[in-house]
Amino acid sequence: MRSASSKRKDTMVRAGQSSEKAALIYQHSDDERQEEVAAGLDATLRKARAAARKREPDQPSGTNLARGE
Repeated sequence: MRSASSKRKDTMVRAGQSSEKAALIYQHSDDERQEEVAAGLDATLRKARAAARKREPDQPSGTNLARGE
């Protein structure tokens, strides 16, 4: 049975990485973590959209400002 450290070293060699730090940076996360990240991004986006809808109508958007409207 191979240890986790030998699997990491094999992955590092295969990917051409010279340090464990580099290998950890590019290490893939699992599906559960990806769902957590997606949920967090979704909540942030929904909050920003809700705040934008509450903006007073007489305040021009960034696009309108850039167009000189």
